[in-house]
Order: sequence, then structure tokens, then C-alpha cells
Amino acid sequence: MGRPFNFAAGPSMLPESVLKSVSDAVIDYEGHGYSILEMMHRKPPFEAILLELKSRVKSLLAVPDDFEILFCPGGGKTQFAMVPLNFMTTGKADYIVTGNFSNLAAKEAAKFGEARIVASSKDKNFTYIPDVNAIDYDKDASYIHICQNNTIFGTQYVEVPQVEGVPLVADMSSMILSKPVDVTKYGCIYFGVQKNVAPAGMAIAIVRDDLLGHAADNVPTMMNYTTLLAKDSMYNTPPCWCIYMTGLVLKYLENDIGGLANMQKINEAKAKVLYDYLDGQDFFNNPVEHRYRSTMNVTFTSPDPDLDKKFCAEAADAGFVNLKGHRLVSGMRASIYNAMPAEGIDKLVGFMEKFRKENA
Repeated sequence: MGRPFNFAAGPSMLPESVLKSVSDAVIDYEGHGYSILEMMHRKPPFEAILLELKSRVKSLLAVPDDFEILFCPGGGKTQFAMVPLNFMTTGKADYIVTGNFSNLAAKEAAKFGEARIVASSKDKNFTYIPDVNAIDYDKDASYIHICQNNTIFGTQYVEVPQVEGVPLVADMSSMILSKPVDVTKYGCIYFGVQKNVAPAGMAIAIVRDDLLGHAADNVPTMMNYTTLLAKDSMYNTPPCWCIYMTGLVLKYLENDIGGLANMQKINEAKAKVLYDYLDGQDFFNNPVEHRYRSTMNVTFTSPDPDLDKKFCAEAADAGFVNLKGHRLVSGMRASIYNAMPAEGIDKLVGFMEKFRKENA
């Protein structure tokens, strides 16, 4: 059997063409005689890699000139602390809780000030997104925080809060680069790269200039965005491998896919195949309100937890791996990120129908 279809939520499937392209670089990077894994980060070859990556992020996401692009060690959860440490200048911020990660972000922010939960979808087990236009925001809040795509529960925002004078901060870890984003609607976008971009070990923060430079003097050096800005994201040794791999994936999105508008069309078509199947039978169930269904993470259950276990086991044997749902939801979850080919969705649906007929 060839490569299985990997539906993991993160670290996630990477484009096969990208994986094939790195094999030589692991032994000898472009004739330098040493591996990309051994590369000195303060020498011209790596400086060129970093500069090219920053340029590709700016180009693909259409990042305006008044935003900075920062490459941060650690994952998205590190940003849960960096955001309030850098931006909570009024001592308070508004959080919309739509799942586990936005809840963790609010709890972390509460260590540094008042993290007010202004809306939550916990009442229906996070199967919808609260109406962002019906929320009573605090005009004195330092920022509004959202998690734009909910990896665990399979929801996504269809519109985002826009409050004059209050910047929006968004965790986009599981949906970044899946479609175009209007960066001007945000004060800060951050994302761990392991869910839809690259191997684990780095987060990228895109921060509007006017929000930088206001952290308190006692904020740890490595937790201050201005440290990364002043040192070109190299105050300490950066996650070189992640940076290199992220650059290759962005190059793939530009050259092979043709940009994020094309990627969005591909992703929406893939998701439609899976959701149409789920809606066309009554054995498997997706609990998410249709308007808020995630294009990236599709959750579903069978009629019985034991059948869920059987499904995951048989699916793995058939070449569909990492379909087990998160422990907070159970059932199954298909993470159908950028690298998942349409063939993987078509074959998964075929397997699901076969399982349904055999177990209904």
C-alpha cells in the first residue's frame, strides 16, 4: 500500500511534492556540503531562507506595510501568553469562547488582567459561533480575541467582530493559508504552523505596528514581540527547520496551487463532498450548525461509541489514518487541510458508505 491518507489535526499532512523535495537538502543543502538541519542561522544561506519566507508570507496573505511578520519559537499556546503580555494595556480584554483553545487563551490572559468572556457557545457543546454583532463589547478593552477555526469541535467564523478602536486578535492556527484573509480587519493574527503549514515548533505572528512597543518593562525578553522585531526573529536560535519547511509549503501554494483564492476553491469543494455525504444518510451525524461548519475539520459520529472505535480501526487498515476524534468530542474527525488531495475525500466517503451498509 502507498502512503495512507492522513487526517491528523496536527501535526498534519504535508504536500507530498514538498516532502520529496527536501530529501537532498537533509544531506547536502544546495551544494554547501552540510544539511539544512545543521545550518548556521547567522550565515547568508539561512538569512536568505528567512528573507524569502517573510516575503512569501507578505505576498500570499497580502500583508499591508504597517504590519510586522514575526517568527516565534513554540506553538500557538505560547501566543496565549504573549498576546496579553504585549497588548493588554488597559488591564482588560474581551474573549469569545468557541472551544477548547479559545477557552485556554482566556484562562492564560486572566493571569495578567481581566479576561472577560463576552460570549460562548459552550451551552450547545461548541456546535455554533455566537452572533458577533449581538455581543456587548467593552469599549475600553485592549483587544477582542477569537479562535477563528475550532479544530476540536469543527466550527468556523463566517464573520468577525469589528469594533472601532478595539483591535481584533485571532488565532488562525487551523485555517491559515486555506483561503485569503483580509489582514486589515485585525490587529494581530497568529498561528502555530503544525496544523496547516509545516512541522511543529513555531508560530507566526502578524502584528500591526501601532500595537507594538507597549509591553510593560517586566515582560520577559523572549515574550516581547519587539525583541523579535528588533532582532529579525533571531534573538535566540530560531526554529530553522520549521522556517525552511514553511517556506517550501508557501512556495508550493504560490507555484503549484496558484495562490489562496485557488486553494479556497479546492478546500471548499473537498469539504462539500464530505458534508454532502454526511447530510445524505442517517448513520453518521455531524452536529455542527450548517452555517458554522469548518472547511478544515469535519467531526462526525456513528450511532454507537463501539461502532466509532470499529470504524477508526477498520479505516486505519484501509489506509485512512488519524480519524479518531478528540477526547472532548469523541467519534471521528477528518482534518482535511490544504495537503489532503480530493482523492482522499472521495475514497473516505466510499469507505464510509461501505461501513454504513455493513453496520447499519
